[in-house]
Amino acid sequence: MRPASRTILLALLAVLVLVAAACGRESESSSDGGSANAANNESEEQLSGSIEADGSSTVGPFTTYAAELFQQEHPGVRVTVGISGTGGGFERFCVGETDISNASRPIDEEEVAVCEENGIDYVELHAVNDGLAVVVNPENDWADCLTVEELNTIWRPEAEGEITNWNQVRPDFPDVPLTLAGAGTDSGTFDYFTEAINGESGATRTDYTASEDDNVTVQAVEGDTGGMGYFGLSYVEENEGRVKAVAVENEDGECVPPSTETVQDGSYNPLGRPLFLYAKQESFSRPEIQAFMQFALDRNAEIAEGALFVPLTDEQLQTAQGGLDSAIAAAGS
Repeated sequence: MRPASRTILLALLAVLVLVAAACGRESESSSDGGSANAANNESEEQLSGSIEADGSSTVGPFTTYAAELFQQEHPGVRVTVGISGTGGGFERFCVGETDISNASRPIDEEEVAVCEENGIDYVELHAVNDGLAVVVNPENDWADCLTVEELNTIWRPEAEGEITNWNQVRPDFPDVPLTLAGAGTDSGTFDYFTEAINGESGATRTDYTASEDDNVTVQAVEGDTGGMGYFGLSYVEENEGRVKAVAVENEDGECVPPSTETVQDGSYNPLGRPLFLYAKQESFSRPEIQAFMQFALDRNAEIAEGALFVPLTDEQLQTAQGGLDSAIAAAGS
């Protein structure tokens, strides 16, 4: 090889080395940039913020358990759940104080008006199913099944001060004083029970131990052989052995005990019911709200089982998902 040709070849090789090195640096830079971008994307996917819910003491365990599971996956989001009763929850929700209102009944006309007055648009989602349970003391061995008419005899407003003994409910019941406990007037459980049993929401005798805290009812019934109370099905399972659930005669004349199966199949009527989550429409502009509400549907069966509720059926889930999809789409438009 002539010296000139060799010089040219070496020069070309040098150029190729420089180009290769430059490509390597560019590739390394791109790789680092990709890693950085991936890290940034991962960081962006880590949700943060806070969600405040309040309302029904019955729905509270469902939302609380959902929040616990959700925060395990999204530790940057803080979810707080208050229990002030369905009515109390709507009072706060309709003035914009909370993101989510737990409700054991649909929002009523007066509450709708307050929300409208304060410019609060909302989305109602059927979150889970529940049954109201009528409970007695475990030593009560006579009241295994009660009719709606008998429950009406006990709880109607006219019974106040008049129906005070079990033998007044049914002649073959023993001569045992009847003492009552149940939901307070701010509870959706109270509204539902009084409407189902007495034919009008809020219509009830008032000489009973009333509280939005279902544990108060448990203690009252547990402590009195002639005690009777009512609350959500979840509290029966949580307090097994402390109180005893009574079967209720349904519209077909069958004595049906409250259970997951009887609430799910609709045979436990009229005391089976849906439970709701209400969310402010404007809150759906926040990714943590979207994620939490979607989580409550995606993990519905797990949450319901863990919180002692009855999960949604496939059809109910489909309807709820449609409502959630519409809310998220509206927030993005």
